[in-house]
Amino acid sequence: MRFILLTLSLVIVPFVHSQTDSAIIRTIYNEALSNGKAYEDLRSLCKDVGARLTGSAEAEMAVHWGKLKMESYGFDKVYLQEIQVPHWERGTKEAGWVKSKSGTLQKVHLLALGGSIGTNGVLTGELVLFNNLDELKAAKKKDVAGKIVFVNQKMDEQQINTFRAYGGCYAIRGFGAVEASKLGAKAVLIRSLGLPVDEHPHTGSMHYVDSVSKIPAAAISTQDAEWIEELLKKETAEFVLEMDCRDYPDVTSYNVIGEMTGTDHPERIITFGGHLDSWDTGEGAHDDGAGIVHCLEALRILKTINYQPKNTLRLVFFMNEENGNMGGKSYADWAKEQSHEKHIAALESDRGGFAPRGFHCDGSDEQVAFLSSLAPLFKEYDLHVFEKGYGGVDIGPLKKTVPGIPLYGFVPDSQRYFDFHHAPSDVFENVNKRELELGCAAIGSLLYLLDKSL
Repeated sequence: MRFILLTLSLVIVPFVHSQTDSAIIRTIYNEALSNGKAYEDLRSLCKDVGARLTGSAEAEMAVHWGKLKMESYGFDKVYLQEIQVPHWERGTKEAGWVKSKSGTLQKVHLLALGGSIGTNGVLTGELVLFNNLDELKAAKKKDVAGKIVFVNQKMDEQQINTFRAYGGCYAIRGFGAVEASKLGAKAVLIRSLGLPVDEHPHTGSMHYVDSVSKIPAAAISTQDAEWIEELLKKETAEFVLEMDCRDYPDVTSYNVIGEMTGTDHPERIITFGGHLDSWDTGEGAHDDGAGIVHCLEALRILKTINYQPKNTLRLVFFMNEENGNMGGKSYADWAKEQSHEKHIAALESDRGGFAPRGFHCDGSDEQVAFLSSLAPLFKEYDLHVFEKGYGGVDIGPLKKTVPGIPLYGFVPDSQRYFDFHHAPSDVFENVNKRELELGCAAIGSLLYLLDKSL
């Protein structure tokens, strides 16, 4: 109870910036743009470690990489937090073909959805098309039973904020297998959650429920989805699918933590970070390698310019955001148990390494007003989003264990994020060096301002 009451007693006062603030922010930007380490650190994470699916050898090596990197920058404390995480493997590369009634055979680009069961050999069934999940839910069992369901719901290109377009389609990936299985389907295919029409399939987590039989689930590329849609307007077709994915028992992994200890209030904690794991396709460069190096570089810069934080700045590389969020949940539970600590704010970067636009605040009206008051300091750096919004998956569980804590989410430009999200194209080469560095500077600057003001 003492922990909760101390957290609730924190009051955010209106922020009045000074010339010193402007000068420090300028110094942070100069260091990021002229002496930055972020781009090389991201190259190392992507190329020396690779894709980092929870439970894999690469995820284990990423933990080792993160600890060594934090130690190399001389942070005051570097340590590991042990957690238990799920272990799912894709197995032998998936394969799928469309066999049309007229006799054509076309191989498609597809990826099993994270958490899917395998096909136990080759699975074949007639394709039945639905334009969205509501259409599938309304279907009659006689029209679906024994067939392979294809849900061809497109992301809404008219949404300027592409995360809203993604949110509008997420349900086909998350719950498509459950709804198709209720009607007796053999398997479910979904159109990849991406805006471009290209050959790259996008994976991502999906869900089963105990009361409904599990069926295999995969995503096909938007290019193949367009072709199948046109084919099924003219004739029937079968789909041939083979997937070898499976679940294994949970394994031990770690959150990687580094700190700069507060000089005035070492017990007051500002948590910030991104997730170290990624899907096993591509290299996890934007999701979330960029967020990892954003926050690593922000702390390195503050140390390099000899900034002495009032409060303890705690950098966390969370493990297992993609398929369980055990890193975020475990950290929040652990934080609650630290009775000597007072968690006063948290920040996350998990929206890619694109040009920064600002920050969201998941908090009270007063906390949002505080964030908005910082906008004039960032005007010359082309940041303009300082408003109520989403913090992040990894820091989200802190809302339950630390009532009243403000959560801040880094907001980069969103237009290209879903070109690469969970796809083989999410590789280091598709991250722009200058945009990545600008994001590091923006996060470092906000950390400075939070530390000064809270």
